[in-house]
Amino acid sequence: MSARTDTDYASLARQLHALLDTRDWLTNAAQTSAFLMQALDALNWVGFYLQRQPETLVLGPFQGQPACNPIPFSRGVCGAAARSHTTQRVDDVHAVPDHIACDAASRSELVVPIVVAGRLWGVLDIDSPQAARFSAADQAGIESLCRIFVEASDLEE
Repeated sequence: MSARTDTDYASLARQLHALLDTRDWLTNAAQTSAFLMQALDALNWVGFYLQRQPETLVLGPFQGQPACNPIPFSRGVCGAAARSHTTQRVDDVHAVPDHIACDAASRSELVVPIVVAGRLWGVLDIDSPQAARFSAADQAGIESLCRIFVEASDLEE
């Protein structure tokens, strides 16, 4: 696996910005998931979980195998991101005691909370079959792509 550079993410940011040509959050979430799945190497799942119920995430647009649904804030990497409003980068999901194993092939995970006007809208969840797939540069790059998604989308409904 080759490490992505800031330049790689700058290019991906320009591409994603051009791709998100509507304000519709559903279309943009589907496009973002598909784009990331195609643009980044060594992934087996990319998608959004949305906060539509108290203290619970529900499945949104994604790419990959069928997923777990719903996810309580009290469990797993997605739940931790939702509770804390901070990105979770996990090198080995099998070392997380309350990890929710939707796909046994997943080894590492990056979950970015999507916060709009101080309120959790949902999370972007990215899984990889490679241990330690996500670096600090990947985290910063994906967080910047999430900001493009938020700016392009009508998330305050």
